[in-house]
Amino acid sequence: MPDLLIELFSEEIPARMQAKARDDLRKLVTDGLVEAGLTYASAGAFSTPRRLTLTLDGLTGESRPVREERKGPRADAPAAALDGFLRSTGLSLDQLERREDKKGGVTLFAVLQKPGRPAAEIVAEVLETTIRTFPWPKSMRWGNGSLRWVRPLHSILCLLVDEAGASVVPLTIDGITAGNTTAGHRFLSPARFPVTSFDDYAVKLKRAHVVLDSAEREAAIWQGATNLAFAAGLELVPDPALLAEVAGLVEWPVPLMGRIGADFLHLPPEVLQTSMREHQKFFSGRNPRNGRIEGFVTVANTETADHGATILKGNQKVLSARLSDARFFWENDLRVAKAGMGEWLDGLKAVTFHNKLGSQADRIARIAALARHIAPLVGADADVAHKAASIAKADLRSAMVGEFPELQGLMGMYYAREAGLPEAVAKAARDHYSPLGPTDTVPADPVSVAVALADKIDTLTGFWAIDEKPTGSKDPFALRRAALGVIRLILSNALRLDLRALRQVADNAFAASVKSADANDESLLSFFHDRLKVFLKDQGLRHDLIDACLAMPGNDDLTLLVHRAQALAAFLKTEDGPNLLAGFKRANAILTQAEAKDGVEYSYGADLKFAETDIERALFAALDLAQTTITPGLQTEDFAAAMSAMATLRTPIDAFLDATQINSDNPILRRNRLNLLHRIRAICSGVADLTKVEG
Repeated sequence: MPDLLIELFSEEIPARMQAKARDDLRKLVTDGLVEAGLTYASAGAFSTPRRLTLTLDGLTGESRPVREERKGPRADAPAAALDGFLRSTGLSLDQLERREDKKGGVTLFAVLQKPGRPAAEIVAEVLETTIRTFPWPKSMRWGNGSLRWVRPLHSILCLLVDEAGASVVPLTIDGITAGNTTAGHRFLSPARFPVTSFDDYAVKLKRAHVVLDSAEREAAIWQGATNLAFAAGLELVPDPALLAEVAGLVEWPVPLMGRIGADFLHLPPEVLQTSMREHQKFFSGRNPRNGRIEGFVTVANTETADHGATILKGNQKVLSARLSDARFFWENDLRVAKAGMGEWLDGLKAVTFHNKLGSQADRIARIAALARHIAPLVGADADVAHKAASIAKADLRSAMVGEFPELQGLMGMYYAREAGLPEAVAKAARDHYSPLGPTDTVPADPVSVAVALADKIDTLTGFWAIDEKPTGSKDPFALRRAALGVIRLILSNALRLDLRALRQVADNAFAASVKSADANDESLLSFFHDRLKVFLKDQGLRHDLIDACLAMPGNDDLTLLVHRAQALAAFLKTEDGPNLLAGFKRANAILTQAEAKDGVEYSYGADLKFAETDIERALFAALDLAQTTITPGLQTEDFAAAMSAMATLRTPIDAFLDATQINSDNPILRRNRLNLLHRIRAICSGVADLTKVEG
């Protein structure tokens, strides 16, 4: 069984495209080979800036013969039908099989025998199709050919390797003929050389200054950069995305350490880090004593006689120019910030948030009013929260955020401090966008929480008011993320908020012209509940338990809702939980059936004087005793204590149902016992609607 080695060698492939290209090459080739009847043991895909490589182990030498049987028309069918069938099969009439059918007629069948095909022939077809249909996000043509590739394709290496040695797969595409050679590093080892297997290929590439595996390049970059930073008394700032990108820019990584000029050290560390990452793909070196960014690591793609001194000198020159721009932005922004940010806030009046929801200034006014309302509910000062919300988005008009939009919020914190505003206001400017996702840090400072909640609730309420709700997979305004942010803010800070009331306050801030007819419906609360279910499911809470708690009063208090669901989940994991649930469902089924049959509700209270047996009287006593714990437990939201008391009802309920005829011939006894079942249902449903619990 041969092994297959493919390399597609081209000009530099953009780093952002390489990972997907590796996966696409593996999938397209392996799927094509399997569809053609070949199998393989394992596959591996690799990439460097100038090559995509695929290796397959244990490829079958040829495809299996295939016997295909096609049913045709009846023998007495019209000539046109017979001719069409013959054309589709490529057979003549005398080559068809004639079989008698159940009705006594004769039906024609074509039996097509397809012999096995050699692997080389199949590989050539599949690889040509793969190259010609490769799904690059962007591609180009060059020269006079029709082939499209992300960058000009120079060579194709395609080998089948078995015990007899390596053989080139015959293949020519737009004048490029497959061979057994590749090239090393563009500058350090440009000469082409032959290879005989994947192992030989990988070893020779390493000798030619090419590290084939992107993971190996990442490890080498990080280790080398970390060592350089440590030697300079700095620590490397982790940046996984930058690491992956830089590994896609170099074939032979050589980290080099440089220092940032003293004129720029006063800039916020995030500004330095962002400028170097975005413009020059530099890693940042941080002083562990004061947190300042004082150095950088660049990764060269070559070795030089002067050990990178010339490269560093050029990088330092370009870096100084870039950081001079950042310093200009910073100093200009400080002037506006220290003057109170009025210039930026006035500028936001001309920035449209949404054509139906007004400007950013209109939105800020709404958020500030809502933050003032929320502040006392989360333990924040109302005036401070209002001020924080008023300036939280001012940095959107700053020069620094205009250059680096990812710094919005963070720069607002620095500008608020420079304006002499309280630290709580500065932190709220930084944190009010958070949390941005399921793993993002959740603000805990009360003012930050108030502003973050106001920001997200205003967004949700506004888009609900103009009927711009998410549909299917479409969510252009990130409303699902906003709802998840509200949920995480509430749950992480154990807040007791009435979402219906907050929605109404937010809704009242919009002009009547943007209010929809259903502005006060329950669809937004249902949207929160749907996002909550997804969030809690990821934490291991069953959907039926959440539904059981959603059916209870107070379902707009998410903290209470989750507290119920967690207590119910914990109870059902005990031995008594499932047994009590079974007893409840048994009692509820009998009661529900009787109520449906009689057309009445048996909720008028059972009377002990009509109890006939000791078992029946024991159930009355057990219910009375349990009620003394359950009622205060529910009032204080001690659901664990309430359900623990409910668990004591398991035995008397089972005994009563086993020994008692509920539907007695005596109408008084029957009514009393059904009322007793209603009492069981009411008590057991105090925490959650157990009819919605599975099992």
